Amino acid sequence: MRSIREIFRIGFGPSSSHTMGPRSAATIYLERHPEAEAFRVTLYGSLAATGEGHLTDRAILDVLSSERTEIVWRPKEFLSYHPNGMKFETIDAEGNAHNEWTVFSVGGGALEEDGGKPVNLPVDDESVSASADPEASDEVYELNNLTDIMHWCEKNGTTYWEYVEKCEGPGIWDYLAKVWDTMSRAVERGIEAEGRLPGPLNLPRRASTYHVRASGYKSNLQSRGLVFAYALAVSEENASGGEIVTAPTCGSCGVVPAVLYHLKKSRDFSDQRIYRALATAGLIGNVVKQNASISGAEVGCQGEVGVACAMAAAAANQLFGGSAAQIEYAAEMGLEHHLGMTCDPVCGLVQIPCIERNAYAAARALDANLYSAFTDGGHRVSFDRVVEVMKQTGHDLPSIYKETAEGGLASAWNK
Repeated sequence: MRSIREIFRIGFGPSSSHTMGPRSAATIYLERHPEAEAFRVTLYGSLAATGEGHLTDRAILDVLSSERTEIVWRPKEFLSYHPNGMKFETIDAEGNAHNEWTVFSVGGGALEEDGGKPVNLPVDDESVSASADPEASDEVYELNNLTDIMHWCEKNGTTYWEYVEKCEGPGIWDYLAKVWDTMSRAVERGIEAEGRLPGPLNLPRRASTYHVRASGYKSNLQSRGLVFAYALAVSEENASGGEIVTAPTCGSCGVVPAVLYHLKKSRDFSDQRIYRALATAGLIGNVVKQNASISGAEVGCQGEVGVACAMAAAAANQLFGGSAAQIEYAAEMGLEHHLGMTCDPVCGLVQIPCIERNAYAAARALDANLYSAFTDGGHRVSFDRVVEVMKQTGHDLPSIYKETAEGGLASAWNK
């Protein structure tokens, strides 16, 4: 497995696969062909179907310039490797195409070429600059599934975060400190912001209202209301193009920070313990990315919000002293109970149902943590098995339920 830096990318919303990924691809292509007179970029499948709502074209044109770039939309044509395909070409003075490059945005801002070859992201692209690291693209983890990692931890008397440090090196803590700072600032900006989100839905921001109302309830309901408010805050920041951290994607970026921000504020956990919880959360997301997918266009929202819930549940359980087995169980429940969730953004925007799903998943993560804490960690269905099922379920879902805005809630809205 590669570095957890690829799970936690610092950048700007609204979509890691549809905004951050295409922007990075355009930056790479421009670096390779700075002398080109003009460009043509063809978007396929999900990228074309919901690209306008996700600002895909704007992300590309910001890099290549609108004056010399043509965007071609092919929403009904899916390339075989992944639904989020892009083809870049240079165009000469006679209108002939050259230097064809096909690349795929596979989720979480990551890029791959056909066959699964990872593409190293540009270190000076502002959408990924904070996650850039000369060694971040290397394979740094020998173990690729959570069961093996759990057994290694139990055998050596260590925790998941210690395994992360062993594989990543001590430099990971400086990076996770930057991640936590960005997450916290997104929460704090979001609970102060008011007005409506950009786009044709005219959706009002709700985080500030939830935050104010939560203060009027007694402790139990107040706690849940605050978690909702924090998740809404980050997700609304993402929807408005603000700076966030993929966890594991932009569309699911509100879950992990909501849970950790709430626990830090309510339980006074130190920053160092939050960083360790983030390391464990990143490890969970990494296992899914390695063995299945975190792309809504490939496996539906179970790969985004479902994985985010698993990450947050594991992080919370670690903060409360859970064993390796209890943490694995919390993550398993977080993902299991999102199996089959469709990705059906209304109008192709990361707003309905995405924002609300982040808030609900944050609450579910805390429930999964609590449920696991009452057990000894023993259970029948492993996290790795749920990841396998999620992958198969995602492949079985028709394409209209995988970020094309043609099925589910998206189609109901259109009626």
